[in-house]
Amino acid sequence: MSQPVNRVVLAYSGGLDTSVILKWLQQTYGCEVVTFTADLGQGEELEPARAKAVMMGVKPEHIFIDDLREEFVRDYVFPMMRSNALYEGLYLLGTSIARPLIAKRQIEIARMVGADAVSHGATGKGNDQVRFELGYYALAPDIRVIAPWREWDLTSRTALIDFAEKHQIPVPKDKRGESPFSTDANLLHTSSEGKVLEDPWEEVPDYVFSRTASPEEAPDTPETITIDFERGDGVALNGEAMSPATLLAALNDLGRTHGIGRLDLVENRFVGMKSRGMYETPGGTIYHLAHRGIEQITLDRGAAHLKDELAPRYAELIYNGFWFSPEREMLQAAIDHSQAKVTGTVRLKLYKGAAHIIGRRSPNSLYSEKVVTFEDDAGAYDQRDAEGFIKLNALRLRLLGRRDGR
Repeated sequence: MSQPVNRVVLAYSGGLDTSVILKWLQQTYGCEVVTFTADLGQGEELEPARAKAVMMGVKPEHIFIDDLREEFVRDYVFPMMRSNALYEGLYLLGTSIARPLIAKRQIEIARMVGADAVSHGATGKGNDQVRFELGYYALAPDIRVIAPWREWDLTSRTALIDFAEKHQIPVPKDKRGESPFSTDANLLHTSSEGKVLEDPWEEVPDYVFSRTASPEEAPDTPETITIDFERGDGVALNGEAMSPATLLAALNDLGRTHGIGRLDLVENRFVGMKSRGMYETPGGTIYHLAHRGIEQITLDRGAAHLKDELAPRYAELIYNGFWFSPEREMLQAAIDHSQAKVTGTVRLKLYKGAAHIIGRRSPNSLYSEKVVTFEDDAGAYDQRDAEGFIKLNALRLRLLGRRDGR
């Protein structure tokens, strides 16, 4: 340790890992620990984390439990959803998009309490260590980062439990055995990976799912809903105005009931390895489809196709932890500009694990029934114009054909 650490802000869940980290920081660095617990809608009671931190010697004024649900959806999830981002064509980035907000709030707290370091519980094998630390360094270039999993010799769950028992850290009964899989949850999704999920050939056991009903057991009657959008963001469900977090939570309930949003994915981690995970994103899956639906009638072809070209790059930036990078901000500016006229209503049918668009309307619609109709268009479109259009586009193909003797 080159420089002494006086005070560190720890991203703290109150679980086994971060409780061990709290004590380890106190012992290894001899420093004061400030805990930060973010309520991102993970559905867990967070007050026990406060009591546990107090028990472990953290001053009450240095325990931060912040409700960030509205900020999370408004300033992170919705901007991402405007892009239609999917990592590797499938993943709605539920874990990835939460990390920059946690990092931002940690740095804010570090400045408030005069901390000279921040710490997290991400392992040295995963993506989260990268996401957290890129966020830290972007917002506080000279901050000290302590990543215990890259420093200590507690390399197994048994070692963590032994350490906890030695230092009178409570260990819940369900943590004493070998965990069958690990989870991460927030208002957008729940992810599960490890152990029983590590063989990509084996089907995910039913007990892994916590956010969605089985599609086979979902209601036999479809449910029809509407989502209203203004400038690319959802503002109402079934005609009822809602805040961003309230809207996503309501869509989560609908998705849960109808078994929507399960994804079994083998992905390429930024650190180089492949991993297999099960993602449940019920409300986000419905919302993503609805947003594409309203764009179908409000975006010009050129803008829509350019957005589709940019979306994979945007998704990769978020997945890899570059939320605060200039290139992500540049892409965001272009995406947000495209959303100026993305206003209207989408109607969807939810049924047995899937959402289907069955209608869309907008005061800014570019769809013209008069132009597209198979019936008499009363001169709205002169079909004879198509001949010149085709010949101009065929010119280079005809020249190539003549040269190559086709």
